[in-house]
Amino acid sequence: MQQLTALYTAFTGQAPKTTEVIAGSGSNRQYVRFTSHEGQSIIGVVGTSLEENHAFCYLANHFAGKELPVPHVLAVAEDGLRYLQQDLGSRSLFDALKCGRDAGGQYSEEERQLLRRTIAELPRLQVLGAQGLDFSNCYPQAELDEMNVFFDLNYFKYCFLKATGIDFHEVRLEQDFKALAKDLLEDQDAMPTFLYRDFQARNVMLDAAGNPHFIDFQGGRRGPIYYDLASFLWQASARYPQELRQELIGVYRESLDKTLAAHNLPVFNFQFSILNSFILFRLLQVLGAYGFRGYFERKQHFLDSIPPALDNLRDLLAEEGSCPYPELRKVLCKLLKDSSPALPAREEAECLKGSNVSPLKGGESAGESALVVRIFSFSYKRGIPEDTSGNGGGYVFDCRSTHNPGRYEPYKQITGLDAPVIKFLEDDGEILTFLDSVYRLADAHVERYLQRGFTDLMFSFGCTGGQHRSVYCAQHLAEHLNKKYGIEVDLTHRERGLHTVLPAVYEG
Repeated sequence: MQQLTALYTAFTGQAPKTTEVIAGSGSNRQYVRFTSHEGQSIIGVVGTSLEENHAFCYLANHFAGKELPVPHVLAVAEDGLRYLQQDLGSRSLFDALKCGRDAGGQYSEEERQLLRRTIAELPRLQVLGAQGLDFSNCYPQAELDEMNVFFDLNYFKYCFLKATGIDFHEVRLEQDFKALAKDLLEDQDAMPTFLYRDFQARNVMLDAAGNPHFIDFQGGRRGPIYYDLASFLWQASARYPQELRQELIGVYRESLDKTLAAHNLPVFNFQFSILNSFILFRLLQVLGAYGFRGYFERKQHFLDSIPPALDNLRDLLAEEGSCPYPELRKVLCKLLKDSSPALPAREEAECLKGSNVSPLKGGESAGESALVVRIFSFSYKRGIPEDTSGNGGGYVFDCRSTHNPGRYEPYKQITGLDAPVIKFLEDDGEILTFLDSVYRLADAHVERYLQRGFTDLMFSFGCTGGQHRSVYCAQHLAEHLNKKYGIEVDLTHRERGLHTVLPAVYEG
């Protein structure tokens, strides 16, 4: 704070009269409002990522040069970790839409007009903002690609779908994910446009006249226009009625056509089938986020967001051809059969206690004596995971003897959950030999624990960064034990911030 205040003082020539810390929205940046003795205010920002700060400042300066409605960057510290920007006020579009949102999507004409103004401004940012933009300055990468898509789809699979306990065919689902990724990226080169990525009502500030201004676009990159449209109009908590969505899509398309014509750019062939693919992708993405934040971090706001997200999914699947991916569609239909399908696995087990359920595959009942296996991946640089059970810990396997994908550039930004890394490790073969020995040892231990009625067993896999080899091994042992013995497996990829529960399998 002291260094940020010093930057303000150097820029304005005087110390601030007041300093107000602004509540953040979950990012790692801290925002401060400085007010001068003359009543003028400036926003100070402290960010922990130099690259992210650079991306925001570069994009803001570029957009301002195109006269787009974004905050102006006023000063940047020499180390790049702090900067000052124009204060756009305290009223966001999200705040302005509160009445309609609280009324379950019954938006007034005034609120609808704010939405029309906002959606009409988006094509200018996407199209004009991309002109002359050096996308290499974007963070963490220059464009939406297959790796991004698979990261978000696996986020849905591991943080939401598996937590529900719904059965699915993992190979066929992975094939559907590949088909969806191909459809999403097929039109990527049709027109170079800026993808905002986090285009939502909280990131739109309104001036006194109700004109929209955009903030928090530092995660943007080159990508299709459909992503932002789907992100904004299918935001779960907004509950926009379908007729309003269709109207706003019309406003958007009209503005897009005018923007292209005004700058002598080719007409864009807007395809609703591609929009539907992005709506589906976005809904899976947010369910993954809600699952992690709600089920595993126990944050009520995200749990409350799951039912409206499922409502959006239900509406989408009702449209013919909206999900031409058979295994994914089957899984989603299973999800939607239950009005509350997404119980966390531990809570689901609690609900089953005392009810008429069949025994577990391993021979244990669903009562207090059922075995739970806890599995971790970790980085040795941060130490071995702490045992919180009181049993003193368990097995720790060192994966560093096997070939490390992290040494090669194509794999540095992805993990042992991603298909390219999995292929690398399995084609190399060392990791498979390593796991064969682990499986034999783990199987013998689990079987003995089941016989003796023990309730807790812990395995940990460590590697250099806790990103590739340890993640792969932990994931595969978890799935192996869950499938073979039907026991509950509590899986944590510590350095990835991912936690999921593979629930006990009940027969009957």
